[in-house]
Amino acid sequence: MSFGLILNEKNRVFSVRELNFAARQLLENSLPLLWVRGEISNFVCAASGHWYFSLKDEQAQVRCVIFRHKSQHLDWQPRNGMQVEVLALATLYEARGEFQLTLEQMRPAGLGALYEAFERLKRKLEGEGLFDAARKRALPIFPTQIGIITSPHAAALRDVLTTLARRMPSIPVVLYPTQVQGEGAAQKIAQAVRLANERAECDVLLLCRGGGSIEDLWAFNEEVVARAIATSNIPVVSGVGHETDFTISDFVADQRAATPTAAAQLIAPERQELLRRLYHAAQRLARAKSRQFERAMQQLDFLQRRLVHPAQRMQQQVQHLERLHQRLLAVQAHGMQYRQWRWQSLQQRLRTARPDLLQVAAEHAALSRRLKDSMQRTLERLDVRLSGLQQHLLHLDPQQVLARGYSMVRDEQGAIVSDSAGLQIGARLGITFARGWARAELQEKGEAG
Repeated sequence: MSFGLILNEKNRVFSVRELNFAARQLLENSLPLLWVRGEISNFVCAASGHWYFSLKDEQAQVRCVIFRHKSQHLDWQPRNGMQVEVLALATLYEARGEFQLTLEQMRPAGLGALYEAFERLKRKLEGEGLFDAARKRALPIFPTQIGIITSPHAAALRDVLTTLARRMPSIPVVLYPTQVQGEGAAQKIAQAVRLANERAECDVLLLCRGGGSIEDLWAFNEEVVARAIATSNIPVVSGVGHETDFTISDFVADQRAATPTAAAQLIAPERQELLRRLYHAAQRLARAKSRQFERAMQQLDFLQRRLVHPAQRMQQQVQHLERLHQRLLAVQAHGMQYRQWRWQSLQQRLRTARPDLLQVAAEHAALSRRLKDSMQRTLERLDVRLSGLQQHLLHLDPQQVLARGYSMVRDEQGAIVSDSAGLQIGARLGITFARGWARAELQEKGEAG
């Protein structure tokens, strides 16, 4: 199960094994092979031949492992305290959930100048966008001619030609011979790239060389080569060194292959595979045509069965119309019979359930009298209640209070004055009596004693 699929299961409860598996996938998919420098400590050579140690600097350390099939290629013995540079893959040891580096290569830290120059040029070109994926071009699916830039005496050239001849012998190959190692090799490689673009006779260029040390491959780390590849109008595939070797040309090229042979496999389609696919496509096409003919014949038979003579078709329509006419007559007869039965039933019910009209009239008169008496009593109760409410309202009427000799005082805003404390001398007041009103000006005030 991939890490993306695990993350999509949002409500899932993970086991520790699944969590460590997902973390390992994330680490290995996110971080490429990288060089790390540090000091060896806690070095252990297991009975299996695997080496385990820690790589540390002044501030941190990380566990490392190099397996026997990798360590047996070293011609020197690591020991505690040595400064080394390792090419490693960051991963997670799932059984213990420990972060570690799985080493591919290890060398004593002594080639620092070359690696610093490599990293400096890499940062520079990367900052200029020469490594951007957006500028990389797709390789032609069926190249009409392939150009190879390498030394004519290189063993890698024989491997590439053998692979191309095996995969697609019909594709012509143009060799642009050049020096690939030593003094002036970088300028000659760049010149070969420019020459191939000037001649414009190839669909793709293969830049290849066999494996070697960093000094042997240094011509492919020169800026002049990187600039020539970047300005090439023809897609360039870099197949330099072994799988673990990385050069500047790998990053600038449109495609990087792990080895020269892998580069040849990348740019040349396999003839046998194409023939196999063509054979299967032809089979699928033949089956599809056969099924199409079968469907057409079946449809033709179906249409033939549906094809009817016009006279026969008219006779069928007349017969159908006659059947509809008979059904209509039957429905009409049934409807008349049902309505007649219904009328007789209602007539019988009316005769058997005839009401006593005199008794109904007497009951109606009695109910009318009861309704009238009830309405009269209700009106009397409501009249008494209304009179009581009117009397209660008269007691609350301010006008009745004023009629007993009281008056009502308002200030200039119309608010009722009930306390002289809030009044100022000279305030204008309005006085309301039981009959009429008057305006006054406050000359003096005092409090009730």
